[in-house]
Amino acid sequence: MEVLSVNNLKVDFTNGDSIFTAVNGISFSIASGKTLGIVGESGSGKSVTSLTLMQLLPSSKGTHINGRALFNPKNGGQVDLIALSEEDIRKYRGSDMAMIFQEPMTSLNPVFTCGNQVAEAIKLHQKVSSKEARLKTIELFKKVKLPRPEQMFDAYPHQLSGGQKQRVMIAMAISCNPKVLIADEPTTALDVTVQASILDLLKELQQETGMAMIFITHDLGVISKIADEVIVMYKGNIVEQGQTKLVLENPLHPYTKGLLSCRPSSNINLKKLPTVTDFMKINEDGTFSETGITITQLRNELLLTEEDRSRQKIKIESQENILSVKDLVVSFPTSKNIFGKVTSSFTAVDHLSFNVRKGETLGVVGESGCGKTSLGRAILRLIDATSGEVNFEGNNILKYSEKEMRLLRKKMQLVFQDPYSSLNPRLKIVEAITEPMVVHSIGANKEERIHLTEQLLKKVGLTSDAMYKYPHQFSGGQRQRICIARALSVQPTFLICDESVSALDVSVQAQVLNLLNELKEENNLTYIFISHDLSVVRYMSDTMIVMKNGKIEEMGEARAVYEDPRSAYTRNLLSSIPH
Repeated sequence: MEVLSVNNLKVDFTNGDSIFTAVNGISFSIASGKTLGIVGESGSGKSVTSLTLMQLLPSSKGTHINGRALFNPKNGGQVDLIALSEEDIRKYRGSDMAMIFQEPMTSLNPVFTCGNQVAEAIKLHQKVSSKEARLKTIELFKKVKLPRPEQMFDAYPHQLSGGQKQRVMIAMAISCNPKVLIADEPTTALDVTVQASILDLLKELQQETGMAMIFITHDLGVISKIADEVIVMYKGNIVEQGQTKLVLENPLHPYTKGLLSCRPSSNINLKKLPTVTDFMKINEDGTFSETGITITQLRNELLLTEEDRSRQKIKIESQENILSVKDLVVSFPTSKNIFGKVTSSFTAVDHLSFNVRKGETLGVVGESGCGKTSLGRAILRLIDATSGEVNFEGNNILKYSEKEMRLLRKKMQLVFQDPYSSLNPRLKIVEAITEPMVVHSIGANKEERIHLTEQLLKKVGLTSDAMYKYPHQFSGGQRQRICIARALSVQPTFLICDESVSALDVSVQAQVLNLLNELKEENNLTYIFISHDLSVVRYMSDTMIVMKNGKIEEMGEARAVYEDPRSAYTRNLLSSIPH
């Protein structure tokens, strides 16, 4: 039975004389007990669609919504969600329709306990006492498989992991047994094992309650695991829709083909990742034309042969070690006595030893909390190591003075995970990139540094026009390119990329990964590539380290670790990847 039917939905945003159409006359329906996947890149209109259905778009004169969204609530009858007043939509929002947002940390109030926030939602829609709301919340925490539900009720959001916070959000969303649950990118920032458990949980809850679900993501692997039907959106339009299995096995639209091909493959080794532009040429007026190339043709063209792989392996093995880590320990104090002496500590990196050769990419993979980011920061001396050695070009840099480290930072750079927070919003791009040049005395004068900036932006695929713009004027992928240009501005030989593509759409991710590999060859760079995504690490890396609880669980050639893992932990990580 159809529970929601959307007809010719159109959402326009006006700013002065300009009109931006975010959603362009789309139609779809969903039945009870079924999951509709909406997939597309940032800016495709998928989140605007869900926010429109919930009437959560900012109310302003510049927002214009047309079309109908016919919904069958629990109490019978039918209502048009678009036509409802603010007062009337509140009767259905939270009780008949619920939503899980992408980032649970910003969705939960940091000053209230997790339990109180869920109990508040229950009391808002159900006539129950505080005591009954508490008991219902604890039962919900059990249902979403949170450990120690009674203690979790009194815990604050910052005391929970990302996966646990997302389970709290799911508990809040299902607290009133909604007929429709909208999940907007609920697993994007999560480890593969946590992501798999959240997807299994949502399917289990759906089977139990019979609710309809709209699942929004840019990851077609996730869609294949959870959705019955799928809609592919591009620039506000539905370009393809149908049964998930049929769409994924036989995509008709070039955009869908591009999205399917961008993701690093688990069983095909490629020299370069395909991108959307390989399948569709985007014209200046925003229209596109199909290139006519098939996924199979393109992959055959880009195939990495055994000869290529052998040549690369011999080249790396002939190089000396640029980095040698010996028995490295990083601990953080967890409690101190009244005299300030540490009485207990947490070991994030536990006696790690490994080498990295010049020109090699070492992939470091593991779940959140395994110590991979602490390892990267300790190598760069951004946090203090407790003991051990970090030998860079033959010298133990843990013994370097602050002045010596400042000089060394020209050679060692870091590309951060979040391109939004790693650029100063008040600095123009030219200032952000030339600032480290000034610190390290690169370029004879301002004009030369501006010229170098222009060359760097060109190298990362941006025009010189970008120099005099601010970070907010760029997309996520463009900002990450700017961050890479800034890291290269001091002419380093060694780069640590810490989750540098995890927040990007799959097509943008493919572009950035290709760029990193091109820059590696051009500039003879050495990488440590940190990620929780094993498919990305396999594609990027020559050697792979799998970390668990601060220790090395498994280490070896990336392809060998991926294809024949010896550790049960590695096998579990690999089995959690949605294909």
